[in-house]
This record gives sequence, structure tokens and C-alpha cells, in this order.
Amino acid sequence: MRNRAANLGDRRFQRTLMALSGSVVSVLGLIAVYLVKLSWPAIREFGLPFFWSTDWDPVKDHFGAGAFIFGTVTSSFLALLIAVPLSISVALFLTELAPRKIAALVAFMVEMLAAIPSVVYGLWGIFFLAPLLRLHVQPFLSRHFGWVFLFQGPPYGIGMFAAALILAIMVTPTITAICREVFRAVPETQREAALGLGATKWETIQLAVVKSSWSGIFGASILGLGRALGETMAVTMLIGNRNEISASLFAPGQTMASVIANEYAEAESSTHIAALAYVGLALFIVSFVTNFIARRIVLRLQGGASR
Repeated sequence: MRNRAANLGDRRFQRTLMALSGSVVSVLGLIAVYLVKLSWPAIREFGLPFFWSTDWDPVKDHFGAGAFIFGTVTSSFLALLIAVPLSISVALFLTELAPRKIAALVAFMVEMLAAIPSVVYGLWGIFFLAPLLRLHVQPFLSRHFGWVFLFQGPPYGIGMFAAALILAIMVTPTITAICREVFRAVPETQREAALGLGATKWETIQLAVVKSSWSGIFGASILGLGRALGETMAVTMLIGNRNEISASLFAPGQTMASVIANEYAEAESSTHIAALAYVGLALFIVSFVTNFIARRIVLRLQGGASR
């Protein structure tokens, strides 16, 4: 009787966990279904050309999300180019070089960055970062590297460059925390083996720690990319919110998240609302596909490392 009751309890516990897990999948499916339903008028009217058209005119009910997709991809990947090397460096310092007390203090401060609300980042960016870029950084880049098309144009302060910097600051704590745990998981015997073979401290970090952690570093980077793709308030406050595609990083732009935040409350026509929902559906699909591809690449890297 006791064993039968225990088995019955195990079955109930298993079914409860399965139901809770299924509810998460159901919520994901319901979000997708609702976005498709809400955006269906725009899907039917604009179709796939919606994604590469740059004509966004609420007055004439002409909509295209090409400029928003460009702004989202550009700002997110530029943020990763800045944040990933910085995050890896901080994580290596915390796990391999820093004394224990200093490492604990620095780790606490990095984790505090993740707890700051997005709107606070936006306010700091408007009152400190944008003036700094407009008065010092962008004129310097334009003066010394103006021959590169990325650094041409007037120094607005706000724009794609400012949005990418604020995104880099926001995703750095996430990437750093995951990289730190990945580096901690490297067996100490690997470090000892490298040192025993005559490797220097730098060679030990490079060969025994970083090289064996590529899959974890890549996964951390993709998680940071996922946050950067969907970030709204800080980017809305700093990117300039102009519907255009420009080669210069100094020029204003707009992202998929920022256009929804800016226009959804004021959208009057049903076509406008459906177009914004279509943008949201595109952002949902991009985030889902990005994480799926990243998961496949991480599994392949882990398989190659095990072989």
C-alpha cells in the first residue's frame, strides 16, 4: 500500500510538472496566434514586401518596416561588437586574475547594472551620454575617421551610435554573468595541465579557459542579442526615432520596438494598428529564430568540443 501511494504521488507530481511546462508552451503559442490575428489585415494588404519597404505613412495608410528592421539589426549587432569583448574581459578578470574580495565587489557592481530599469538608462543617456557624444566623441571620430562612411554627418548626439552604446551597457551584465559561470565550470585540472607544460598565465587563460568555453560564450552572446533586439524604452529615448536608413552611425533611426512604443497609443486607423502588430509579429519571429539558430550552433559546438 505504501509503495502504491508513493507511485501515485510520483505520477501526480509528474503530471503537474508536465501541465506547468505545457502552459509555458501554450502561452507562447497564444501570443503568436494573437499577433497573427491582430496583424492579419496588414499581412493580407502588404504581404512580404512589408519587410523591405521603407514607406511608413500613417496618413495615407502606407506601411513598410524596412527601416525599423535595419535599425533593430544594426543597433543590436553594433551593441554586441562592443559588449562581447568587454564582457569576456570582465569575466576573465573576475575568475582568473582578481583577488577574491575585489572580484566579489566588481561582480556585485556588474550585477547591479542588470537591475537598473530601462527608463533610467534612457534618462542617463539623454542627459549625459548624448551630450558627451555630441560635443566630444562624435566630432573626434568625424575629424579623424570622417573618410569612413560610418562616421560622416552632423554630430546629433542621439542616433544609432548612442542607441548601440546604451544597449551595449545594458547587455554587458547578462553576458558577463553567463561567461563567468562558464569559465568557473572549466576543470581546474586543465589550468594545472597547461601550467605544467610551461604555459604562461595568458597562454593558460587563452588555451585552457577561453578555447574550451566557446559554446558557452556564444550562448551568452545570443542571450545578450535577444535582450538587445527587444529593448524598448532606452532605445526609444536615444535613437532619434526617424524613419530612414542611413549609412552613418551618427544619423537618427528607429527600431521595431521603438516604433510600437511611439505610435501604438496614438494609432487611429485599423490598418495602422494592424501594421504595428505586424511589426511586433516580425520582432517575435526574429527573436524566436535567433534563439533557435543559436541553440543549434551551441549544440554543434559542444559536439565538436566533445569529439
